[in-house]
This record gives sequence, C-alpha cells and structure tokens, in this order.
Amino acid sequence: MDFYIIIPAHNEESSIGLTLDSLAKQTLLPKKLVVVNDNSTDKTEDIVEAYAEKHNFISLVNSKSSNQHLPGSKIINAFYKGYEALDKNYDIICKFDADLIFPNNYLEQLSIHFSKNKELGMAAGFCYIEKNGDWVLENLTRKDHIRGALKAYKKECFLQIGKLKPSMGWDTVDELLAKYYEWEILTDESLHVKHLKPTGISYNRASKYLQGEAMYKMRYGFIITLISALKLAYKKKSASLFKDYLAGYFKAKKEKLDFLVSSDEGKFIRNLRWKGMLTKFS
Repeated sequence: MDFYIIIPAHNEESSIGLTLDSLAKQTLLPKKLVVVNDNSTDKTEDIVEAYAEKHNFISLVNSKSSNQHLPGSKIINAFYKGYEALDKNYDIICKFDADLIFPNNYLEQLSIHFSKNKELGMAAGFCYIEKNGDWVLENLTRKDHIRGALKAYKKECFLQIGKLKPSMGWDTVDELLAKYYEWEILTDESLHVKHLKPTGISYNRASKYLQGEAMYKMRYGFIITLISALKLAYKKKSASLFKDYLAGYFKAKKEKLDFLVSSDEGKFIRNLRWKGMLTKFS
C-alpha cells in the first residue's frame, strides 16, 4: 500500500528532525513524503534538506505565507502546496504535523487496517504529550475522533469528501463528511504517537474566534454550537473560550459566511451530533 505524506512546517527546527527520523525508520516506508516549509525563519529548511539528501522519498517545497498563526486555512493551504507537488498514484494520503514522533510500526499497522476493511476511510493512532516526565494521553483525544495532527485517508474517501477544507474545523468536517458518505473511521489506541507541542499552545485570541465560526460554517445551529462550546471550554479549562466561540459563531452568522457543507450534509451533521449527545446522556 503506497503512503504519501504531506507535512506543513513553520519554524519547526526543534521537532521536524525527530518527526522525519521516526518516519524514515518505519517498517513500511512511505512512498513519498513532502515537507512544505511555510515561510520559516529558523533552520527548518536546512534540516529537511539534510534528510532529503539521505532519503530519496523525502522532498522539500518552500512556500511563502503570512507569519500569523491561523489554524485551518494556513495549514491546509500549505498542505495543498505539497499535494500539488505530488503525483496522484497513492493509496493513502496523510497530513501530519511537524512535531510528532511515530512508533516504528505506525504506517504498517495503518496499512493492515485499510487492507482488512474496504469501508475504512480514515485511520490514526492516539496522541500522547509529556507531563512531569511521563507521556500521557492528550486530553483532546477521543476514540471516535482522529486528531488533525495525524490524518490518514484512503484515496477514494479523500476525493469523495472534497479533500480538505481551508478553514478552522477542517479536521472535524472531514470526518462528518466521511460518515455522510458511509465511510468508517478507526483509531488504534495501541499506536502511541508522541505530540511534542500540545494542540492550541500557540493559538492567539483572534484565531480562537475561528472555532465558533467553524461551527456556523458546519451548519451546527445555535443549540449544538452552545453545547459544543461549553464542552470545549470545559476541556481546555477556560471560561473565556466559551465567550470567544459564541462570539465567533454570531460574527459568522451576521456576515453570512459561506458554509463548508451543503444543506443535506448539514442536516446529516446535526442529526449525528444530536444522536451522539443523546447517547452520552442515556
């Protein structure tokens, strides 16, 4: 099974070498791996070039964008720079972050999962972060959700969901659309991936409004947005985030921003969200 991997990277000199080293030691090597150096001002480019000289499946694409950290659009636009540099002869396409250390059997185990189940559209392991010298499960990790840091898509699923949306919420809407098109999603808790920079560590206040905007663009509606905002704010232990999320939602609604999904897809998503919530309370 041919894996193509795209890694957007912005000022990742402290971690990109560790990520590439773990991928170069896989029991099933990727067919192609491209790092998109997105306007880095540190030694990210030099480190990637050194790995590309050692491994013919690794390549570098340099891209220029703003230095502003806007989760969603910036990282997915960088992803597409890498996607455009690749041919389309892949079986599995991966979008990985530049701050991960993968177990050596990671790609081989994903390959086994995809080979066994023809209905499997997306798969991944679990993210662990370092805390007081121990590696513990990152609190945003769930069995029914694949983290945006380590997405792997079967080609047919990736194309059917319209690839990735350059917007905050891309790593939620992809799964919702996969379910809409009746693809299965799998998380393998035996695959422990070290996440060197916990999610959201570099988000600024402006970017946090985008979470509420994403809920609007996914056609959640107010009640589901309210519940989701409460849940996320509680997980991140920040009451101010709850206000930011709702402010982002109402701002998007007032500006009548374009939706990420069709009306039918939105109805499916709302029903799925309600079903999930009611199941937890039943």
